[in-house]
Amino acid sequence: MKKTLVTLAVAAAALVAGCGSNDMTGMNHGSTAPAPASSGQAAGHNADDVTFAQGMVPHHQQALDMAKLVPTRSQNPKVLDLAKRVEAAQDPEIAKMNEWLKAWGATTSTPGMEHGSGHGSMQGMMSAEDMKMLEQAKGPAFDKMWLEMMIKHHEGAVAMARTELEKGSNGDAKKLAQEIIDAQQKEITEMRGLLGAA
Repeated sequence: MKKTLVTLAVAAAALVAGCGSNDMTGMNHGSTAPAPASSGQAAGHNADDVTFAQGMVPHHQQALDMAKLVPTRSQNPKVLDLAKRVEAAQDPEIAKMNEWLKAWGATTSTPGMEHGSGHGSMQGMMSAEDMKMLEQAKGPAFDKMWLEMMIKHHEGAVAMARTELEKGSNGDAKKLAQEIIDAQQKEITEMRGLLGAA
C-alpha cells in the first residue's frame, strides 16, 4: 500500500512537472502567437497609416456635411442621388477608421474640425467661408457650387489615398485607400458630366 502511494506520488509529481513544462511552452506559444495577432492590428501599421485615418475622418465628415445640405437646397434628382450615395459610402468608412485609430492607440479626429477650421491645408477641404456660401445657395446655383466643391473635395481624398498606398503598411488601410480611389474617381467623372450638362 505504502509502495503504491509512493508510486502514485512519483507519477503525480512527474505529471505535474510534465504539465508545468508543457505549460511553459504553451505559454511561450501563447504569448508569442497572440502578440502578432493582437498587435497585428496595432503593430501592423506605421505613422502614414495613422496620418491617413486621422486626416480622412474629418475629410469624410465634411463630405457628409455637404451631402446633408442637398435635400433642402437642390431639386436635381441626379445631385440628390449622388449626395445619398456619398453619405452611404463615407459614414461607415468614418466608423471603420475611428476603430483603427482606437486599436492603434492614436487619437481620433478633434470634434469641430470637420468644417475646415484647422484643416485649411488639408487637400480638397472647404474653408468655413466656402461652407457658408454653400449653405446660402439654392437651386441650380447650389447644384453648380456643390458639384464644383465636391469634385475638389474628392480629388483631395484621392490624393490622400494615393499617399497611403505609397507609404502606408496596414493591409486594411491600403485596401480602403484603393476603394476610396476607385469610388471617388468614378464620382468625379459623374460630377464633371453633370456640370457639363448643366
